[in-house]
Amino acid sequence: MISFEMPESIRKTTVLMETIAENMMRPVARYFDEHEHEIPWDYINFMHEAMKQMGVSSIAAKNVKKKKEGPRLGNQRQAFMLEILSWGDSGLFLCTPGGGLGAAAVQAAGSPEQKERFLSCHTGEKPTFDAMALTEPHAGSAMPAEVRTTAVRDGDQWVLNGEKIFVTAGHKALVDSDGFVVIWATIDPSAGRAGVRPFVVEAGTPGCSVTKLEHKLGIRASDTVSILLQDCRVPFENLMGSPEVVKDKKKGFKGAMATFDATRPLVAAMAVGVARAALESVKQMLEERGVEVQYGLPRNRLTNIEREIIDMETMLRSTWLLVLKSVWMLDERKPNTIEASMAKVRAGDVVVKITQRATELMGPVGYSREHLLEKWFRDAKINDLYEGTGQINRLIVARRILDYTRHELS
Repeated sequence: MISFEMPESIRKTTVLMETIAENMMRPVARYFDEHEHEIPWDYINFMHEAMKQMGVSSIAAKNVKKKKEGPRLGNQRQAFMLEILSWGDSGLFLCTPGGGLGAAAVQAAGSPEQKERFLSCHTGEKPTFDAMALTEPHAGSAMPAEVRTTAVRDGDQWVLNGEKIFVTAGHKALVDSDGFVVIWATIDPSAGRAGVRPFVVEAGTPGCSVTKLEHKLGIRASDTVSILLQDCRVPFENLMGSPEVVKDKKKGFKGAMATFDATRPLVAAMAVGVARAALESVKQMLEERGVEVQYGLPRNRLTNIEREIIDMETMLRSTWLLVLKSVWMLDERKPNTIEASMAKVRAGDVVVKITQRATELMGPVGYSREHLLEKWFRDAKINDLYEGTGQINRLIVARRILDYTRHELS
């Protein structure tokens, strides 16, 4: 049965994460926001060693239930960790080495041999990164059905051609470490979604290059890049899924899309961390000015500011419960597509509302760069955009509830 309390086995991990967030991330958050694309190697190297000692690597951590080990907690552990580290700084968190979106795609769509081969790079002596490249210049959220990057088989290799944009951590994966990027390409353009497959392209592969570093509103410590594929050759075994479209009609694209069922709740956890940082900061600044929330009083006896703080706390806690339910279902191997999208939608809305209102409540102080409120406001919006926009996730929820296809409800 689901429990909304933090499991004791996770509590020890969160103590370390809280120390890191407070002492390593918060003090340098402003610096790396103002020095976009400067790599926080001190944080990266420390986290690489810390994660190895804990036996954990972001999303790539194995989550296997063995006898006498109790319930699976892998995704729940990630949610607690990500919330805390994003409270420290979401941009710096995205620089954490180990498994990222690319690893999540390998976990969702890769064979046991591929998981062993590609995810083992994160357990080496040097920190490594991975990324996932789906979006292309010609399309936004409708992109999965319109992939134009091609993969053509040539003997025991695949030849990839195309362009990908807005790739999180792509520079760190391909240039700054010996990592990899998962490229989504079509092996049969006439087959539509059924022809789309994920391919692992490792750092240093000829024909794969980073062409642009984006300058962003928020999460500026994290790199976002464009990738160009020009006759990029990868081994045949770097394909995840079947090379046959007909045989793999239902599993090719849909199987790989399970990646998002794992990552959307974790993005929601990140959003909760940013919102909590803003809310706690406002409460502290108000208390310093003699304004404390009088919990327990009837609503009509509270000041407007007190009511707003309580409303924000309610939004935050309800969002966290959605996150916990979706990651618990994932750990229990239960289908969680609708819950993952609900958590993502709710978190994307709530983090923007809370950070915006927190900035407004503090007036000029909130808008100034003296505090981090304005930074958290800028960091917030991306949580509503990546891993599927709020609009797309609302469509997913509606389709599941109404039992409509994407053609019937779009």
